[in-house]
Amino acid sequence: MLLAVLSWLCASLLVAVGAGKLPEAEVQIEVLHKPFLCHRKSKYGDILLVHHDGHFENGTVFHSSRNEGDKQAVWFTLGIREAIKGWDKGLQDMCSGEKRKLVVPPALAYGKEGRGKIPPESTLTFFIEVLEIRNGPRSHESFQEMDLNDDWRLSKQEVKTYLRKEFERHGYPPNDTLHENMMEDIFSKEDENKDSFISSREFTYRHDEL
Repeated sequence: MLLAVLSWLCASLLVAVGAGKLPEAEVQIEVLHKPFLCHRKSKYGDILLVHHDGHFENGTVFHSSRNEGDKQAVWFTLGIREAIKGWDKGLQDMCSGEKRKLVVPPALAYGKEGRGKIPPESTLTFFIEVLEIRNGPRSHESFQEMDLNDDWRLSKQEVKTYLRKEFERHGYPPNDTLHENMMEDIFSKEDENKDSFISSREFTYRHDEL
């Protein structure tokens, strides 16, 4: 039973609850190219390989993955704030080979503080090409189901609460001792930095599974 629930915990896809959240600023999305054949579309939890160019409102380029640094496309996991919120919102439902233009308002980019060469309150434009889409090793939806206070990390109490709910959902009586032991086993495997929390990245992303 322990192995079955642990396996279910890490692999099942649950619908995230979005009720009660205030509406956010929106990303302007323009599809520049879409391939004729599309075998799958990107979703939260997927790992995307992308090339991107970033521009300020005046057209100045502040970064280009094709022309700067190591001139290589970058991998990132969609939906876990590994990139700015504007990317998480604007790169859903894309096909491999698709190109999009995203106009990202400050609230979904670097906000009032800015970052590095990005001034505060900057609206940014990105030209992004998705080269490859791979299944993410963990489910973003499952993480959201467990993250009761929406702080993008799981406490031990949140994991125990989730286990208790799953036992009840499948017709098993609560067992606090078992839930405690299962929770400790999960944290021993997933809490990589041993801070007593499982972050969205620790739960969703594993480099060795690429």
